[in-house]
Amino acid sequence: MLQRGWKTLVVLAIFGAGYGFGQLHEQVTSVAEAQDTDTAPPEATVARIREANDAVKIAMEALKSDSRYVSATKSMNTFAVFAGGINAIDDLEAGRGVDPVTFAGLYADDAIEEVAEHLGRDEEGRVTYKNKVVRLYPISRLKSTYAQRMVILGEADPTSGQ
Repeated sequence: MLQRGWKTLVVLAIFGAGYGFGQLHEQVTSVAEAQDTDTAPPEATVARIREANDAVKIAMEALKSDSRYVSATKSMNTFAVFAGGINAIDDLEAGRGVDPVTFAGLYADDAIEEVAEHLGRDEEGRVTYKNKVVRLYPISRLKSTYAQRMVILGEADPTSGQ
């Protein structure tokens, strides 16, 4: 009987120690939190962002006039501008995938009216266009578009093959 009491006491001590260490661990470790998105950057930075946005809008209008920029979203597609133009409507119609900014815009309910009327969701919650799941460009197209973008932005040499 005495031996059984000691076993019970040891088991309770082990559970108690585990509980105590667990409580201590909670107090010692910090909880990871998402980045605070409610704070705006400094006003000087905001001013530079707006200047850059104005410059990109001018480039977007030039691409539009050359029939090289057709957006499926209301917001400006900077990826399309920096890549030298993308026709997101043609990409949607062909079902061959869309660029990352268009993809995000469609999920964020930013589609232009003529596109929005054909959007839906499948049983898994994926965005569909005319009942076909909207996908990102194939990896090969993403790579070639990024390479083209780097050349246009002067970040890569056009003769280097990157």
